[in-house]
Amino acid sequence: MSKETTQSQSTIDPYEYLQIIPNPDGSITRKSNLPIRPATPDHDPANNIPVLTKDIIINQSNNIWVRIFLPYHDHQSTSNNNYKLPLIVHYHGGGFIDFSPDMIAFHIFCSNIAIELQAVIVSVNYRLAPEHRLPAAYDDAVEALHWIKTTQEIWLQKYVDFSSCFLMGDSAGGNITYHVGLRAAAEVDHLLPLQIRGLILNQPFFGGVKRTDSELRLFNSADLPVCATDLMWELSLPTEIMSIAIQRWRVGQQKC
Repeated sequence: MSKETTQSQSTIDPYEYLQIIPNPDGSITRKSNLPIRPATPDHDPANNIPVLTKDIIINQSNNIWVRIFLPYHDHQSTSNNNYKLPLIVHYHGGGFIDFSPDMIAFHIFCSNIAIELQAVIVSVNYRLAPEHRLPAAYDDAVEALHWIKTTQEIWLQKYVDFSSCFLMGDSAGGNITYHVGLRAAAEVDHLLPLQIRGLILNQPFFGGVKRTDSELRLFNSADLPVCATDLMWELSLPTEIMSIAIQRWRVGQQKC
């Protein structure tokens, strides 16, 4: 008997682990209530803020917005010359079902990246599943690129080198980065003057029907149990794809 037959023996409640409650209408209630950090668009010498941040709404109906991170010292120096900074477009993690760019962990991460790499960061808020299943997040991520290439937002127009753009994401954001990279490659001319120079995938969230060795070995891991990732895929994938995946998984089980 294959060791994959043990995969149904989860000892963890994925809903409790992810701090979500399923609702009858197919939505979820998110209980995490993780702290957020407000944007700081104005320099405060008393606090010596090294990065300025600003929130801009792109598409209000879909709640697509971005948080821009501008290194303050470069904000000063570039105002006196023509030197411009590379651009990193960041897509946050959260299994496609949770979180936003103003979460304190992502805010600090992007602030540090802006300082360490001396780059302008645009962190994108995209629609979440299951209320908006994939490819909604991919669509929103691409829409953000088209907004960047046409916006008159002063921080981007004045300080960004649009010919030096990188896409970056962690976890689900890494998955989004990969798919957005494929779309960007197919419409290079339509994104000009924005030029994508590379992708940065930080522990990207990918999955498949067949269990990997690490999934079997760490099935009930306290860090990220497989039942939780299964649930995130179940909530985020289009319903028709989920049906196919479940059928293939059941066929695989019958062959064990």
